[in-house]
Formats: sequence, C-alpha cells, structure tokens
Amino acid sequence: MPQFGNLLTQLHLSPKPSESAHGPSPHQTPTLPEFVKHVRKLTGLKKEDVYCNLRSPDQLKTTRDDINIVILTGQGIFCIDVKPWRGTVSTQNQNWQVKVKEEDQNFTNTCIEQIEDPLKAITTKTANLCGQLKRSGVSVRQSLFFPRVLFLSPDCELDEELTKRRELVSHSQIDNFLRSFREGYVAWMSDALTPSWLSGHLSYRQMESVREVLRGVGTWDLVRLHCGEQLKGDYQGCQYIALDRQETDMLEFSRVKTLSADSLWALLGHAPQVTVKMYKRGSQGWLGKSLNATTTIPSNTTVIFRVCGEETDAKIPASTIHSITLSI
Repeated sequence: MPQFGNLLTQLHLSPKPSESAHGPSPHQTPTLPEFVKHVRKLTGLKKEDVYCNLRSPDQLKTTRDDINIVILTGQGIFCIDVKPWRGTVSTQNQNWQVKVKEEDQNFTNTCIEQIEDPLKAITTKTANLCGQLKRSGVSVRQSLFFPRVLFLSPDCELDEELTKRRELVSHSQIDNFLRSFREGYVAWMSDALTPSWLSGHLSYRQMESVREVLRGVGTWDLVRLHCGEQLKGDYQGCQYIALDRQETDMLEFSRVKTLSADSLWALLGHAPQVTVKMYKRGSQGWLGKSLNATTTIPSNTTVIFRVCGEETDAKIPASTIHSITLSI
C-alpha cells in the first residue's frame, strides 16, 4: 500500500506518460474544467446536457472507466475523450504512437512513445454507456451514439491517415465541431413536431429519460486535503464511519487547529480527535446543506482511498483531510 507522502509526490511529478508534455511549449493547453466551460459557451447547451467524467460500468460491472465529456442533443449522445498530447500522432500496424521533437541549440532529440488506442477506448466506453441506458429501461439506437476524441493542443498533429477519421477532431477543428451543436429555430420546430422514428433524432421524451439516467451515473470521488491538494478516485471506507452513499454526498473533516489544544488533550490522557460531518445528498436550503450525521474519530485514523490510476489503496490520515465528496 503506498505511503501518503510518496503518493502526493508521485501525483505532482509523474503524470501519465501518454498525456505529459515533452519540452517547452508556447501554447497553454486548457484543463478539462476550463475546456468544459468553453464547450458550454460555444454549443449554447444547457448545463443539464453536458456531463463530465461519467463512469459507466461494462456488462460484467468489472471496470468503470470514465468518459471525459458526454453531450446530449437531439442529434444523439456524443461521448468525448480529450487528449492534451503534443507531437505527431500516427499508427503503425494498429499501434498508436506519439513522436515529439525536442530542439536545442546544439542538437535535436526525437522521442517516440507508444500509446493505447484512444479511439478503441472511447468506442468501448460508449458501448458501455449504451448498455447501461438499456439496462435502465431507456432504449436508444446505437447509431445515435457518437464516440469522439478531441486533441486539445495546437502542437498536436495527426498523420494523414488519422485525419480521415471523423471520430478524431484536431485542435483546429474543435470550435467548428462545437458550434455544430447549435440548433436553429427551424430545426427546433422540426424536432418538436416530427416523431423520432421519422426524424431519426432523439425525441424530447427520450432526452428527458436519458437525462434521468445520466444524472445517476457515477463519477469519481474527490478528497480535498488541508494543504490544498485534491485526489480523484474511489473512497473505500473508514473503520469509524458508516454511511450510505445514496443518502450522503459529502464528508467534512474538522481538526484541532492549535498545538496548545493538542497538548491539553494529551495531558488529559486523550488522543486528539477529528469531527466528521456527513451531509445529505442533494439537499440545499437557505442555510446550506442539511446535516445527515456527525461523528468524532481519533485524528490518527486512516481513510482508505483508491487514487485514480493506482493499483493499490492509499491510507490517508484523517487529520490531513478537509472534505470528501462522494459520487453516486
């Protein structure tokens, strides 16, 4: 099981090789939250029709890989993965690779990196989402699901063969791709008056049924630490905390903040403690979220958390945690 301090260092210094930037670049690639704002701005879509990091299980429910962005429109359901890669992307014998040239005053270094097929990955995840909708009683034709891979960096170039794939959207094509989601008044009236089996689009009733299912699709849990770090992954549990995910969506940890208070607890023969407040899922009133339960645990208690991309669980001291946001 990884040590907590080493885990933070690894998260800072060792991003996934296939998504890291090689060498300096004059262009700043947007983060996923920044890009999602850009998506909403250019598409003009409602917030309820753009979803992030949905994790749809496969038929056996053994894997739950996330889809970066899911866009719901009358045209269909677009499942999108975004890649911040830089360099020349190509395929050889069905193997994908990224070639990056790093130029210095005295030499040029070429780095070639083998990567997993992103198109195959998003196609599989799209099929999983289609299957989950069917298992939930919402039948949408598979032809109305559209897998896409967007390349965010202007320093990323697709080779000639890849540019022919409509599922792959290069940086220069992104804005036009997003603007294509804008529906005019005529198209809106047409979809409103024409049955879905004639128009080939999703009906309003189908779209509302899809929204209901997508709202219940889980994403990642998020641990926020007092130091400002955030960890994305799966909350596995804590020996002193019993909760129901369907009823609770946030845990808030409050610790003893002063050394004198810690010392006083020690003199009295008690271990320092942390108060954990559990808030009801979806509840939001004039005074904030409704409290579900409160418990007090020893500050040296560890929370078990599987960080995204790790193969083993991490033990995080409760005293270092600010809050945990739980997905459905």
